[in-house]
Amino acid sequence: MRAGELLGRAAYDLHGRRLGRVVDVVVRGGFPDGRLRLTDVIVTRHWWSRVVGRLIGAERHPSGPWAIRVVARAVSRGSRQLPADQVQLLPPVPGFPFGDPAS
Repeated sequence: MRAGELLGRAAYDLHGRRLGRVVDVVVRGGFPDGRLRLTDVIVTRHWWSRVVGRLIGAERHPSGPWAIRVVARAVSRGSRQLPADQVQLLPPVPGFPFGDPAS
């Protein structure tokens, strides 16, 4: 599975409530098989967060100019990081959330 297959998809919770669109993915390593695994997705409701959203990153780091951190925090306010197994995508992606073991 490629990240491009997930980005821009409509995301829903397990009860069918719309969460927004996927704008980023989080992968982690250190699993017994030595492969990276998709663990979380970043979802946003607002169109402007899809353009810049979490990709700025300045709101999460204490260093840097305060004005940039404030703007980044305001722009990404609607972005949320959710566990991949708590999200359903439409249209569905085969192998989501944990990827295709054959790939």
